[in-house]
Amino acid sequence: MKKESILLCLSVLLTFAACSPRGSKSSNHNSPASEGQEEVLSYAKGFSVRTLDNGVKLVDVADPQTDERLQAGDGTSGMDRMPVSYHFALVPKGSNLEDISSMTEGIESGSYTVVQVPVERTLVMTMLQLSNFTALDALDAVRGITGTKNLFNKEVRERVQDGRIVKIGMEGNFDTELILTANPEVIFISPFKRGGYDVIQETGITLIPHLGYKELHPLGQAEWIKFVGLFLGKEAEADSIFSRIEERYRLLTTKVSQHSKGTRPTVFSGEMHGGNWYAVGGQSTLAQLFRDAGADYVVKDDNTGGVNIEFEQMYALAADADYWRILNSFPGDFSYEALKASEPRNELFRAFREKKVIYCNMKQMPYYELAPVAPDIILADLIAIFHPELMPADYEPTFYRLLE
Repeated sequence: MKKESILLCLSVLLTFAACSPRGSKSSNHNSPASEGQEEVLSYAKGFSVRTLDNGVKLVDVADPQTDERLQAGDGTSGMDRMPVSYHFALVPKGSNLEDISSMTEGIESGSYTVVQVPVERTLVMTMLQLSNFTALDALDAVRGITGTKNLFNKEVRERVQDGRIVKIGMEGNFDTELILTANPEVIFISPFKRGGYDVIQETGITLIPHLGYKELHPLGQAEWIKFVGLFLGKEAEADSIFSRIEERYRLLTTKVSQHSKGTRPTVFSGEMHGGNWYAVGGQSTLAQLFRDAGADYVVKDDNTGGVNIEFEQMYALAADADYWRILNSFPGDFSYEALKASEPRNELFRAFREKKVIYCNMKQMPYYELAPVAPDIILADLIAIFHPELMPADYEPTFYRLLE
């Protein structure tokens, strides 16, 4: 049915190569895109869903951080300069040409790419995406991944070993033959990272942008499990999983807010690499986690990503901060000695001297495989450190703990 779907709508090549956004709901008030029932999303800003009376779901995807045209990094072109929004019409799998034509009547074919659901074969590009499939117990649908470095999931590793999942290469260096061998119906991608999607685009396989990594609230990122659930026919499961995550997260933030009159410690993040310190922005997901956990992040700018700064700049901001958060892939057991060895000036920070480094080693913990769908657990870990009196005395952290 893939070829029949492509006959009914513009190919993915034309959709993604468009020079300007087209067919938004506001520009076509007479189309079914402005009818039906809008599904309410609590935190995610990067996608919306409208269910038409005939059951077709119209899914619109756009950059959650800006309303402006998405910009790629320097030196990119073609597929890596993608339009401001993407539109998919999800129709029941097995529908024939006549049924699809009837269900999508009035939908501008140049705006909405028809995808028959549930999708049974796909490729994923990031651990964030994989976390959604794992949480939804949908690994059977995953037929390819970019790599297995630092991959902890035993079942995924077994599937790679026996060939049920293929390694398609890394972003910017994909193996087209392996992609075609996996025979995916759609491919979930993460635009504006390393890119290199031109080669995949040429296969004619529908590309589905997953922009959860650009959400600015931890629950916004977690809510993208609903997005994946739409394509897998697991909407109910996704809604249930997210509701439980949200409930736990909100209970914790309520507990912290009721304690707001207490002292709010200060915290900074990162470490020196290659002569620079990557400072996460003040409006990032991490900064929101710090705030929700009852701490003040030392970076106060409006940056949603991060910038590389010199040591002296970070020291000026964080010399007297109470806590220092570090997430790395240190080979072996990380220590204060290792932290000092990597940069002797690290011992100047108050958080170093008082042994208040918050640490997670990604070589020992499947952080990116779990964290996107576990913001409530990360929050609990941080609260247990910043405000231990708010957590049970026997609380055992999952991701973050004080470095000993």
